[in-house]
Amino acid sequence: MSNITELFGSMVFNEQVMKERLPKETFKQLQRTMKNGKSLDINIANVVANAMKDWAIEKGVTHYTHWFQPMTGVTAEKHDSFISPDNNGKVIMEFSGKELVQGEPDASSFPSGGLRATFEARGYTAWDPTSYAFIKNNVLCIPTAFCSYGGHALDKKTPLLRSMEAINKQALRIIRLFGHDDVTSVKTTVGPEQEYFLVDKKYYEKRKDLIFTGRTLFGAKSPKGQEMEDHYFGTIKSRVQAYMKELNEELWKLGVLAKTEHNEVAPAQHELAPIFTTTNIATDHNQLTMELMQRIAKKHDLVCLIHEKPFAGVNGSGKHNNWSISTDTGINLLEPGDTPSENAQFLLFLCAVIKAVDEYQDMLRVSAASAGNDHRLGANEAPPAVVSMFLGSELTEILEAIEKDEAYDNKEKELMRIGVHVLPKFPKDTTDRNRTSPFAFTGNKFEFRMVGSSASISGPNIVLNTAVAEELKQFADILEKADDFEGELHSLIQKTIKEHKRIIFNGNGYDDAWIEEAERRGLLNLKTTPDALPYYVKEKNLKLFESHKVFSREEVFARYEIKMELYVKTLNIEALTMVDMVHKDILPVASRFAKMLTDTALAKQQLCTDINSSYEKDTVKAVSSLTASIFENVKILEDALSEAKAISDFEASAFFYRDRIFPAMTELRAVVDELETITDASMWPYPSYGELLFGII
Repeated sequence: MSNITELFGSMVFNEQVMKERLPKETFKQLQRTMKNGKSLDINIANVVANAMKDWAIEKGVTHYTHWFQPMTGVTAEKHDSFISPDNNGKVIMEFSGKELVQGEPDASSFPSGGLRATFEARGYTAWDPTSYAFIKNNVLCIPTAFCSYGGHALDKKTPLLRSMEAINKQALRIIRLFGHDDVTSVKTTVGPEQEYFLVDKKYYEKRKDLIFTGRTLFGAKSPKGQEMEDHYFGTIKSRVQAYMKELNEELWKLGVLAKTEHNEVAPAQHELAPIFTTTNIATDHNQLTMELMQRIAKKHDLVCLIHEKPFAGVNGSGKHNNWSISTDTGINLLEPGDTPSENAQFLLFLCAVIKAVDEYQDMLRVSAASAGNDHRLGANEAPPAVVSMFLGSELTEILEAIEKDEAYDNKEKELMRIGVHVLPKFPKDTTDRNRTSPFAFTGNKFEFRMVGSSASISGPNIVLNTAVAEELKQFADILEKADDFEGELHSLIQKTIKEHKRIIFNGNGYDDAWIEEAERRGLLNLKTTPDALPYYVKEKNLKLFESHKVFSREEVFARYEIKMELYVKTLNIEALTMVDMVHKDILPVASRFAKMLTDTALAKQQLCTDINSSYEKDTVKAVSSLTASIFENVKILEDALSEAKAISDFEASAFFYRDRIFPAMTELRAVVDELETITDASMWPYPSYGELLFGII
């Protein structure tokens, strides 16, 4: 469509559509529910449901679904039609407020982490009116929360909404201390940058590893990788451009603010970035984005890979979670500003984030932990596994001046007092961006760069919201009792800087010297998912989530178990796929290739005894040696997999897979990849890295 303004949001039951179709009083009550969390009367729900149904039917829709996000990492939906029988043997189209507000899908087959028994099938979906309904694949999708019969959250949306309530409550306390009585709500906003790979469908279909696991388990490096640095921001190929055009249009129809698209560092790698929106909606939109990226790719005979490390030897894919805090009056609380009062407010919120990241660095690492992301973190392409904050030189120097009660850059002769003496202005972007930092300040927001490309952004934002809410609560408890607000404010900021400055690091996060320095500072280096996940259930973290009513203790333990089991299942599938590929494809090919070489060498000798067949002889020796090594290594892997079956404890199983299974997989891959480099390309059973990475013309 040429008219983008008409296209945008055309498949969304948004505020404009509601204003046109709902009675004025119904619209007002629904707006109060959406903005202030007020409960919705069933009579109002009936009116909304009828208008929503009529709008959807006009667009050719016959079914609706409660669209929810279980702890599988993907979305779920069960379709029901609007059709209801009438008394004349015909049907009418109906959709009630009750059907809008609540659904009852079978919950028995979704991960619960022990929150329910398998035979306890009942679960409930509850409409989230803060996220607009939309039409996808000719189905009316109603964003919902998902909980068990006993009330436990079985999804990713419910705790995210709880965390947003927590930070709203505590941020309002702080805001009012600065005299902003007109503010009624504070929300976090997010803009998630999404990285992904595109490969030709014909090559993908010949790779069992990509089909079963999303990444290449074998694959020798191609002669060219990313070393020429010619792909990043390079000219987008016509076929990829056509894909991006359709993707943008479909996202715009759903109200997703897709803004930026470009080639990324690795060959065949790309990025899509949206404009900021409220965290809950941004999370819904990112799930939709990943789904549409993969579906639309197939229409162009492409396959979209969102695994964190689909190819060895080139960069993997992340999802940069750009996070900020804003009021309903339009104030970005992480905007430095120019006036003393705004600066004081900014510095207090900045200190809350600094303290939160330092005290809950373990949970931030946990929020980004997965088997796929373990390949990426700390691999000189993404942030290290050590959590630190980048603030830039100017802001760091200002904090140092406050800490020491010294003038900043000799521009102030008097001691710096927050809210009393004039602070220096904070121009945006006065320092370079630090691509190696896990948590970087970028002008008026923080960019959390650890998140994996396939992950839901709900987890990291639950942690960020809740941790910052806790620090704001502690600050508010002190400041609300202060007799001298300005003096107490200055002392609080100064104390926070002194106690938590260890988390601030502006240098090269890839440098080994930083890892040593981080250890001296007492920062955690949780290199793998099994290292990180036990911190989920540390007492301080349990208390954090419980006190802000984001997770119950049982819900935390459930997620801990699910994440550990997911790590094990992922590696188990990968290992079994490797075994299958070796036995059914790679070893038979090696034998045929060796036979072909042997036959050729014998034929040469028969034709002419003085012909030197050293290539065939030497290559047969190399192939035979590698084949024997592959056979030996695959047996080691199979034995380890058999041993793993006897481990019933999920935590012990995760560590076994990390320490025994994964190294065995790595050893097996190394030998297979070496074999690929000397095998006849026409005989090798799988498309090469060169074809996968450079096959889109």
